[in-house]
Amino acid sequence: MGILLDVINVQAQPGHQLVIKFENGELRRFDMSPHMNQKPWARLKNSPLFFRARVENGTVVWPGEIDIDPETLYELSELIEPVH
Repeated sequence: MGILLDVINVQAQPGHQLVIKFENGELRRFDMSPHMNQKPWARLKNSPLFFRARVENGTVVWPGEIDIDPETLYELSELIEPVH
């Protein structure tokens, strides 16, 4: 079982990158590229909708009821800035 941390902030960036701040204070980068050909995220590929990512209920969501597990976001992301 993964670490159960809520997302508190997200910024969508070019190249299907997400910069995510978790409730423990860590800032992490998540590469959505490997997921962009899979449902439901394929709808975000080459779409301005990708940049409308926001935080809802502790995870990242997009219009059209698209979301992704916060555990996946944490486990498959790389640390940018550790907790201070």
